[in-house]
Amino acid sequence: MSRARLLFLQAMVAVALIGLWHVASNYPLFGEVKQVRFFFSTPVDVALKIWKFFATGMIWKHLWITLEETLLAFVIGAGSGVIVGFWFARQPRVAAVFDPYVKMANALPRVVLAPIFMLWFGLGIWSKVALGVTLVFFIVFFNVYQGVKEVSPVVLANARMLGMNERQLLRHVYWPSALSWMFSSLHTSVGFALVGAVVGEYLGAASGLGYVIHEAEGTFDVTGVFAGMVVLSAFVLIVDGLVTVIEGRLMKWRPGQGQS
Repeated sequence: MSRARLLFLQAMVAVALIGLWHVASNYPLFGEVKQVRFFFSTPVDVALKIWKFFATGMIWKHLWITLEETLLAFVIGAGSGVIVGFWFARQPRVAAVFDPYVKMANALPRVVLAPIFMLWFGLGIWSKVALGVTLVFFIVFFNVYQGVKEVSPVVLANARMLGMNERQLLRHVYWPSALSWMFSSLHTSVGFALVGAVVGEYLGAASGLGYVIHEAEGTFDVTGVFAGMVVLSAFVLIVDGLVTVIEGRLMKWRPGQGQS
């Protein structure tokens, strides 16, 4: 499927969903129109609210705060996940010792950790960053760990026969093997880093997209809630697009689908 056709189909899905939303909020198909509008607002009102956000400039400060928290959580969580994932995969004894502790830490509900991080780091950005790191780290860690473990024994044996040392093996064998797994996890991690930041802002903050959504919800401003969610979704797509660009540059060596 061509890129243009894919974008067209994706746009048609968005148009269909917005069209269904518009019909449901203007015609009594799913109940009384006033009730539907009370719970879901309308696409036009949400679009006007978003326009007001940007026209008045009030959203930029909140966007910047959330972007800063998301990027810090993403970089710290992904970086530490890659390092620890490689280390555990190359040190089976260490991985075996820490295996139950990693599983216990991963099983902890992140919402429970949010108040603890606020107690430790305060209501500033670092409590939100810490929450985002806990979400990103384990996704990247498990994928990198599995990617390194999935290295072909034949390729590894041939590389050692050619006299490669550990540093060369890491660069030419383990790293390429883990890249596909790592970028697969990074696409997911972008959303989770943002979730950590927004949830932290929602629970306690004075700025950020989570704060905007929480304030709108507190005043029963459904239009403001949906407008904040739309801005949030667009924000995720932009950041994920940047990850895709980086992936494309680092993965040029990989054959495309259908190529040998």
